[in-house]
Amino acid sequence: MEGFMTTKEAAEKWNLSIRQVQNHCKLGRIKGVQRVGTNYLIPTDAKKPTYVYIYENESTSEK
Repeated sequence: MEGFMTTKEAAEKWNLSIRQVQNHCKLGRIKGVQRVGTNYLIPTDAKKPTYVYIYENESTSEK
């Protein structure tokens, strides 16, 4: 489809695994994604999603 790329194409473009791209799509981290059956179509102008892992240190958490 014109204006969209597959998860494989996005993975190559963003240097991620296909599974990571699928997870970003599933969790809504990529804007404009369309689902067609079991596949995702990602807009060609979509930005690479950022993933922030928040680690809470034991000493800062309430006990």
